[in-house]
Amino acid sequence: MTMGSEVTIRSAEPADEDAARLLHATAFTMHSDPEYRERSARLFAPADDIVAVEGDRVVGRTKARTMTLTVPGERTVPATGIAGVAVAPTHRRRGILRAMYTEQHRRTEAAGLPLTIFTASQAGIYGRFGYGPAIRESRVTIDRRFAEFLSTAPDPGGVDLSELPVAGTRIKEIYDRWRRLTPGAQVRPDASWEIRFSDPEAWRGGGTALFVLLHPDGYVLYRYHHRDAGTAVEIVEMRTVTTDAHAALWRALFGLELVTHIEAFLPDHDPLPYLLTDLRLVRTEGRHDTLWLRLMDVPAALTARAYRADLDVVLAVRDPFREAGGTFALTVRDGHAECAPTTRAPDIELGIDVLGSLYLGAYPARVYAAANRLQAKDSRHVYDLEHAFSAEREAELGWHF
Repeated sequence: MTMGSEVTIRSAEPADEDAARLLHATAFTMHSDPEYRERSARLFAPADDIVAVEGDRVVGRTKARTMTLTVPGERTVPATGIAGVAVAPTHRRRGILRAMYTEQHRRTEAAGLPLTIFTASQAGIYGRFGYGPAIRESRVTIDRRFAEFLSTAPDPGGVDLSELPVAGTRIKEIYDRWRRLTPGAQVRPDASWEIRFSDPEAWRGGGTALFVLLHPDGYVLYRYHHRDAGTAVEIVEMRTVTTDAHAALWRALFGLELVTHIEAFLPDHDPLPYLLTDLRLVRTEGRHDTLWLRLMDVPAALTARAYRADLDVVLAVRDPFREAGGTFALTVRDGHAECAPTTRAPDIELGIDVLGSLYLGAYPARVYAAANRLQAKDSRHVYDLEHAFSAEREAELGWHF
């Protein structure tokens, strides 16, 4: 695919590797070492990259792989995971991103995958391509010195200290149990685990190597930061299959006596604040999205997940980028959906980006209705849609890509 007479969009070739690596380092502000690059190449095969080239220069690139995504109802759906999207600073505002995305999404359509997902470094770009934020989390700090558990809080115990070389197999097994239950979590390839367990120096932010706490139904990977104001713990990854594991691991973390603060990322409705006598100690420092999602095939995507209530609604879906939009009758009975194009008048009109935000149950329909990004004949349709699309377990991203 050629853009005018200068820039060509095509599959990457081995000769592009050095230029593509420099572009990635420039776009994401960090050089990577050879060991990390080798593992990354097994995570996202360079042969699947799409590049924009001008002469012999690589001026744009996207990476992709097929992922298995958990959706509400403990079901899984194949999805294209897009990563490493970059355009050279010398070639901005020339339509290169749109051209690469056009080719990337054409390939996803040809493969018959119902969803595309990615983790976005910027939020203002991707709505035009039909993506909506589908998972969110909060960055919190807790002053450990003043935190006390309520007398009614569970104290199940069962936590052990461990080290990564010993704990790796158990961590993988716990993660896989957790991701089968959790909307937004993905099957995790070996290359992703190798990157996590290698704990690259560049990822540590001046902190220590990783420490491990293990429970039969959960784990925490964390590091220490020794600062002038005191020693803080940064929770790098925490996965809990049960509420007992959640409470037990947090009790162990608060037992780190030489620590002043704990820093973590929590989903919106994490129970931690409600285990403590003073919930204000869990201070929110920031809130952001972690996963963006686009429906590539509306009937296939909507029938792939389960629902919490019966529903009978006609959706008019606008797609500004591809041809996935249209008017669809969605009928849900006992959690199972049927969805097909219809000529019936719509009950609800919305963009495909909004439908992507609703898909995993993390974003409520009423908020988009209040912002006039979802229009309904009757407010009852908004309530019914929100209730049906909600999930029993909160959506969380499995691994960042």
